[in-house]
Amino acid sequence: MSEEHGYDVVVIGAGSTGENVADRVVKGGLSAVIVEAELVGGDCSYWACMPSKALLRPGHALAAAGRVGGARQAVTGGVDLPATLERRDRFVSNWDDSAQLQWLEGAHIALVRGHGRLAGVKRVEVESPSQPVTLVASQAVVIATGSLPALPPIAGLQEARPWTTKDATSAKVLPERLVILGGGVAGCELGQAWASMGSRVTILEMADRLLPGYEPVCGQLLAQSMERSGIDVRTGVAVVSAERPSYGSVVVRLGDGTEIEGEELLVAAGRQPRTEDVGLESLHLQPGTWLEVDDTMAVKAVDGNWLYAPGDVNHRVLLTHQGKYQARVCGDVIAARARGEVEPRPWSPFAATADHSAVPQVIFTDPEIAAVGLGESQARQAGIAVRVVDYPLGQVAGAALYSDGYSGHARLVIDEDRKVVVGASFVGSAVGELLHAATVAIVGEVPLDRLWHAVASYPTISEIWLRLLEAYGL
Repeated sequence: MSEEHGYDVVVIGAGSTGENVADRVVKGGLSAVIVEAELVGGDCSYWACMPSKALLRPGHALAAAGRVGGARQAVTGGVDLPATLERRDRFVSNWDDSAQLQWLEGAHIALVRGHGRLAGVKRVEVESPSQPVTLVASQAVVIATGSLPALPPIAGLQEARPWTTKDATSAKVLPERLVILGGGVAGCELGQAWASMGSRVTILEMADRLLPGYEPVCGQLLAQSMERSGIDVRTGVAVVSAERPSYGSVVVRLGDGTEIEGEELLVAAGRQPRTEDVGLESLHLQPGTWLEVDDTMAVKAVDGNWLYAPGDVNHRVLLTHQGKYQARVCGDVIAARARGEVEPRPWSPFAATADHSAVPQVIFTDPEIAAVGLGESQARQAGIAVRVVDYPLGQVAGAALYSDGYSGHARLVIDEDRKVVVGASFVGSAVGELLHAATVAIVGEVPLDRLWHAVASYPTISEIWLRLLEAYGL
């Protein structure tokens, strides 16, 4: 027989999004329970953000030293594979979530281990290792189950037993040859990580450039860097089949008849919602689909403002920090609605307004890529009177000091009618540290003539802001 327990809020999924929702509702005076079948902390902590960046950092540190005279001469070896993997394992706590459990306890959030499914309005049934549990929410149920790697419909691909990004961030053996299907963020980051550790990497991208969702210069400069380091980058190619013969290696066939072989094939070609088995059918919703939400994170197809879906699962922005942002909004909305106080105006604490115009992202490749807001084509499609300002980042004194022969690029997308920045992109070493200033400028709609008074310290890479504004005409 199923035990039944009541809470104000039931959260399905204990990744970073679910944790943040639960934390905010508890701080808002409500009780919360999280349901999780795997590790508390989710993909970002154990199989995505943290391990991938831990794998990337040693190679980037060596490359950075090699671009500075005086340091370059002292570098005598390459990346140490065992030490790199050991450091990765430390960052993921050896896939042990004990520390996360302590955090839940300290935050007064209950945990039920098991697979949770909706069972009607405000009810969640959990298949627990011990016995079934039914959780009843007085205020809200939150689906924070995130997303999964998607496998494109390519002949033989599933049977070839490819790596997903989860495998690529947790592997303990170096593949001599690694073929990567997908030249987006995950494919590029993981390609550079494994190449730095000694794999011969081939990246296959269907579009005509790497990072097709970003400004063209981003993919162009990254491809040049990758090719210089020995990565085989092939764009504008179609993969038609894959197979893993009995001797173990994977053979990938392209549309032109070319065959590429590797010990492993990593598929980094998009994501799909983790909603196939969360009980959506109990609400007459289609399992396996993205959940469309409003700016409070309430699911639009469900009446009554009791079902919420922040994070990847709503397909608005598939980024950890944006999922956390949505979670903070969601938790505050639930607590405020319980008090009868919420008014979800744009840019209020109860609306995830930044999703539409001010999403920041850093791609931790070499060169690093940072972007926020709208690209040029996006801004034009939105009907904005666009002016684009470009500047070579290597001509800034701080960049030249940072590394010999610094190569990079900076771009502002400006709304000429309002005289504000609506988008910014940077390519180059350490440009992620430039991004928050751009994000603040966009969120705050800072007028250009006021932004000009934000004096950048000399000699830092941030002086690019002065050069861009001067190129604009200020």
